[in-house]
Amino acid sequence: MGLFRKKNREPEEIRLDEIDRESKYKIFSPTGDKVLTAVLTCFTLFQLYASISNKVPLQILRYTHLGFAICLAYLIYPAFKHSDRHKEPWYDVLLAFLFFCVVFYFIYNYKALQFRAGAYTQMDTIMAGLGIALVLGACWRVVGPPIVIIASCFFIYGLTGKYMGGFLLHRGFSLKRIITHLFITTEGVIGNPLGVCSTYIFLFILFGAFLEKTGIGQFFIDLANSLAGWAAGGPAKVAVLSSALQGTVSGSSVSNTVSTGSFTIPLMKSLGYEPEFAGAVEAAASTGGQIMPPVMGSAAFLISESCGVPYRQLMLIAIIPASLYFTGIWISVHLEAKRLGLKGTPREQLPKLGPLFLSKGHLILPLVAIIYLMISGFTITRSALIGCVVCIIVPYLRKSTWVSPKQIVTALPQAGKSVVSVATACSTAGIIIGMVTLTGLGQRIGTGIFDLVGNNVFLALVCAMFTSLILGMGVSTTSNYLITSTIAAPILIKAGIPMLAAHMFCFYFGIVADITPPVALAAYAGSAIAKGNAFKTGVNATKLAIAAFLIPYMFAMNPKMIMIGGTFIEALPMLVTAVIGLIGIGAGFIGYLNGPVNPVMRVISLVGGLLLVIPGTVTDIAGIAMIALVVLTNHLQHKDKKQ
Repeated sequence: MGLFRKKNREPEEIRLDEIDRESKYKIFSPTGDKVLTAVLTCFTLFQLYASISNKVPLQILRYTHLGFAICLAYLIYPAFKHSDRHKEPWYDVLLAFLFFCVVFYFIYNYKALQFRAGAYTQMDTIMAGLGIALVLGACWRVVGPPIVIIASCFFIYGLTGKYMGGFLLHRGFSLKRIITHLFITTEGVIGNPLGVCSTYIFLFILFGAFLEKTGIGQFFIDLANSLAGWAAGGPAKVAVLSSALQGTVSGSSVSNTVSTGSFTIPLMKSLGYEPEFAGAVEAAASTGGQIMPPVMGSAAFLISESCGVPYRQLMLIAIIPASLYFTGIWISVHLEAKRLGLKGTPREQLPKLGPLFLSKGHLILPLVAIIYLMISGFTITRSALIGCVVCIIVPYLRKSTWVSPKQIVTALPQAGKSVVSVATACSTAGIIIGMVTLTGLGQRIGTGIFDLVGNNVFLALVCAMFTSLILGMGVSTTSNYLITSTIAAPILIKAGIPMLAAHMFCFYFGIVADITPPVALAAYAGSAIAKGNAFKTGVNATKLAIAAFLIPYMFAMNPKMIMIGGTFIEALPMLVTAVIGLIGIGAGFIGYLNGPVNPVMRVISLVGGLLLVIPGTVTDIAGIAMIALVVLTNHLQHKDKKQ
């Protein structure tokens, strides 16, 4: 079956393209599918050559990467939501050809452009302007209007800033100056975000595609079933565990929800979970996959580059908040299962752990290899390349996991297709970043908001949180992070929060936007599979993932929690109090511990949990005392009933 052929599906199956804009591809004839598959394969092979040889000049690599991505965006994505996906309009082919001409012009004149830097010709300006317009048009159809509108506003601001007042006032720039700065220099469209996409992100997307072809996804589901399927509310816990494992590979909230949810959500419903809760469990757990090392989401590589932090260090730092995130969801799921009296799947119906590892345990070797390589000091590029080689080898170590070589090869065009949306988002975000650097807007906005909130760090964090959640409505995490790290992160840094903690704060709330109503794409995917109310599913997912709203405040106000300026030993007491706080918050939201929790005790439990979020000995003691009171009272109330 081709990459762009219409697939037959069962009545209960949900297609990713019905939920996620970035997966809404055109449907081609067998010939068209083969041609596009060949182009996508060439895209991946070029990227591999550039990574292995390290001989492609930076600008040529980025222009070529951009050329493939934008041309493919026009060819494989429909122009409008209700466009006939079975047709390839002539204007889409024309737009793709025009962008090919733009990229060819800049690659062909690569050396000449370097010599005449700052003294660009009229043709340079025309081609750069056409390139910017086509990048925005491609991003509109692939990622959606929000980021394009924001980028356009920044562009207009560059032209009209001299007419602004207050902290927004600047001297203004000519149209030629803005266009050439954005498309020809490495401060705009082909700036740092696209550079990261064309190197690290692409290779890890390829690594994930190879892993998918080895069947590791099914292994993760079987492993989760073996470990947790028998427990109270087993399928819900399987959803949490399998989504955490799957997230180490996919780094996508919606695709993770659809892939693991197609199995876990029907199982949860069969046990007695309401559709809205079943969909919410999967959406919340899948969203956390983007913060789960080693791969995490694409934005993690951008954090590494922006903050100048080795990716291996970022990977280690992310383990603590990721563990707390899934612990919080696990606690809520367990309490809900106990409240409803839901039991697990009989052990005899589940895979046995020993035989499972004997037959398929070697499939996890690529993940082990890539973690070891990065911790050992290998570069991200080399680690990813070796990881890809290991992925190709491991299925053939046991006969039970053999796959056809043709299936492995299909990972090449699959990776090319997957990176198109990330590249278009990165190139458009480059326009925003380019205008911020040209006009100094980041510092101006930071100064304006800092004057508004004063020295109140908490208010600065709240402002950054709402900025990330609002900008995250309907856009990818990568787009969200690139915008908020440009606008909101400087505010937090100015408020005294370390750079890495500030960027991680924006990253986390960009992720949470996928389950936060009113636009909660992962929750919509879960509700579609569960056949429940989308908004209610989003509300339930937000409750389950409440840890994701609290953990960023915890590490922002006390960076030692994620080993910034401290060690794991120093972070350990904070982790213990955080887990106790999550138990209190879970009991408050679910209303159950050893038995039902009365309304007064639920409030006390919530307050106690929130106090443990605030760093400090006094708040920790008060929080623990309040939660201990709730636990003891609840135990005494229901002890006799249990006997």
